[in-house]
Amino acid sequence: MAQRKNDSKNAFPLKTTALAAVVALIQGCAQTPPRQQAPSEATVAAHVAAATHAAATDLAPLLTLCKPAPAARPAQAELDKGLAAFIAKPAPPPGQAFDNLYFVGADWVSAWAIKTSDGIILIDALNTQAEAAALIEGGMRKLGLDPAQIKYVLVTHGHGDHYGGAPYLAEKYRARVVMSDIDWTMTETRLEFATPIWGAPPKRDVSVKDGDRITLGDTSVSMYITPGHTMGTISPVFDVTSNGQRHRAMLWGGTGFNFGKDVPRLDAYIGATQRMGAVVQSQRIDVLLSNHSNIDGSQAKLAALRQQPAAAANPFVLGTPTVERSLAVMGGCAQAQRDRFLLQ
Repeated sequence: MAQRKNDSKNAFPLKTTALAAVVALIQGCAQTPPRQQAPSEATVAAHVAAATHAAATDLAPLLTLCKPAPAARPAQAELDKGLAAFIAKPAPPPGQAFDNLYFVGADWVSAWAIKTSDGIILIDALNTQAEAAALIEGGMRKLGLDPAQIKYVLVTHGHGDHYGGAPYLAEKYRARVVMSDIDWTMTETRLEFATPIWGAPPKRDVSVKDGDRITLGDTSVSMYITPGHTMGTISPVFDVTSNGQRHRAMLWGGTGFNFGKDVPRLDAYIGATQRMGAVVQSQRIDVLLSNHSNIDGSQAKLAALRQQPAAAANPFVLGTPTVERSLAVMGGCAQAQRDRFLLQ
């Protein structure tokens, strides 16, 4: 497939009046958050306790982030073995989460289709071409969607479980592949995780920065760069509707601490959770999604939607305070892990 010219200037109008504020926010994410105490076993325990309190019972799955993370990335053989095991798991059925949002993912990793008045914005593309064909294309058809309407494939970050199927979809449907400029550069220079299972990353196409938007038909998706999981992770924010009610959704683009002993990166992650907590509050974001269903419980929620009356409350709608607590849990666990590394 020939590489297409980047026309992001037209497709993604940046609010120029807010440019200075955007730059300041990005810089703020990269700075080390203030520390009240020197790292110690006591501060680790305090951060874990605060995260546990914020999680209560409903957000308990997020507390897996509070478990000690390895100081080194997995060896190649270990990575390949674990990835093959994940891919081998039977996929859940596709499902409709909102009037305009559909799940077309695998057991381990998710893909989401936003239906607009002028086509489909796909968020993430799973591990491989085979998964993209069976689960994204096949899932869409089962849900009454036409894969040929995919106009954009938004890759939340430059790891192969999210970009693996993107080259196939781009070539077959002429869909534009969107990724942050930071992560395009990473995939073009030195991949953080490389395995033949995923194949080559897509060719650079549409490059976005913090504050850019995808606008397709009646839908706009705002791009927030939330560094940490990768330094160019995108957490998109967009509107969804359910039973005639509009809700504001955020998909947290990268969650785990699988990058080894990297304290500045954890500091960036902490800063991103704090910054996005303020965004959640100001925009009244009340839906939190993930690209891994063990994080957002999407499989159980979709199963509940299939069983409950159409007029019942949508289990994906958490409320703004709960979305804020989710970010507090992730940020608190990151603080605990940062302090663990500083003690080593």
